[in-house]
Amino acid sequence: MFSEIFLSVMLAALMTFVGTRWIERLYRTSKDLTFPDEILSRSRYRRPILFCMLTALNFYVLSTTIAPEKFFLLAANFFLVLMTVTDFEQYMLFDAMTIPFATIGAIRVWQLSLNVHDHALAAIIGGGIFLLLAIISSGSLGGGDVKLIAALGLWLGCEKLLSVVLIGTVGGGLAAVLLILTKKKSRNSYFAYGPYFALSALYTLLI
Repeated sequence: MFSEIFLSVMLAALMTFVGTRWIERLYRTSKDLTFPDEILSRSRYRRPILFCMLTALNFYVLSTTIAPEKFFLLAANFFLVLMTVTDFEQYMLFDAMTIPFATIGAIRVWQLSLNVHDHALAAIIGGGIFLLLAIISSGSLGGGDVKLIAALGLWLGCEKLLSVVLIGTVGGGLAAVLLILTKKKSRNSYFAYGPYFALSALYTLLI
């Protein structure tokens, strides 16, 4: 137990350091940030949030799973938590994170001998439906969300992806209603749905 706690903390510290540096680099090189003048104010709690979330998630993975799934789930923790942070801070999901996340998901399907057809179909159908929704919504749903759903399809397969989409949509919708009622957002404001899909995916993968 002590060794798992120690390793969880050490991994979380490393992931927090690397993740923070990566996010800062992406912010510096991006020309499409939603809040370019509020980077410092919106990221002031980033490090403790990253560290606490990653410590808890890593401990769960290390204490309940076996290799090679353990290594894939630690990677999922890292990427999904980072994407949650960037979407909350800047309403952005970066291809630089989504693409390697999707690639690791595809490798996982092959390595663990999962149903290739099911996972590929989930990525294609899930990504296609969200692409259509993004077009219909005139930008209310971003391209980053479309790519995230496609990547999650590779990780989860059809049935689990459907659960994640339902949970994430309901969670994001409730949060949007709350923000509108408290007048922190208007009906025409953009809402970050990525974090709700990412966190729902973590729950589905781990629990």
